[in-house]
Amino acid sequence: MSYTILLVEDNPHIMEINHEALMMEGYDVLEAKDGKECMARLKEHDVDMIVLDIMLPDSDGLTLCKQIKAQYDLPILFLSALGKNEQIIEGLRVGGDDYLPKPYDIKVLLARVEARLRAAQRKKRFLTYAGLRLDTALLATYYGDRDLLLSQKEYLLLLTFLRNPNHPMEKEELYAAVWGASAGDDLSALHTTISRLNKKLDSASVKKRVLYQRGAGYSLEEV
Repeated sequence: MSYTILLVEDNPHIMEINHEALMMEGYDVLEAKDGKECMARLKEHDVDMIVLDIMLPDSDGLTLCKQIKAQYDLPILFLSALGKNEQIIEGLRVGGDDYLPKPYDIKVLLARVEARLRAAQRKKRFLTYAGLRLDTALLATYYGDRDLLLSQKEYLLLLTFLRNPNHPMEKEELYAAVWGASAGDDLSALHTTISRLNKKLDSASVKKRVLYQRGAGYSLEEV
């Protein structure tokens, strides 16, 4: 599952560094040098998160943040050389989800992006991936208009993989997420649930299966 990050930054050097770092982590990256380009990108593309510089040529990031939040439910991470407490508080109050003062360690930026995306996924009612649509309120899973009629454990298993993209899961992680308990030495419940989920994905012609790789763990893979 690939996330798309929109970088809004008028400094070409900072843009290049952040763009390359995010791409190295597997993100799809879009660029905008000002507020006008930012809004255009949001109309043209599905974006999962915005990394927004406060000081822009055509508008300040605080005003732009308000405009974005009025139209899109997206996490926004502010970047700014203005790092006083009052400025940080103002940024968070207008709708920003996080605030990172410049200069910053690129590893900290990547960690903040990952954390904000994870939090955003957890609060969304609908999760979509590869044609699948999970309703986290009704605990239902659809492929197109078809209800896959997953059991609660099958649904929780699929949800766990969608909330942890590109991260193979060990059996203990899956048992904790789905059953709320330790697996011990009995893997029968896990294997049975995986088998049933894979059969339902196959019957709906979904090109994804839960597979196991020795030394890595379980993951949702293309077939």
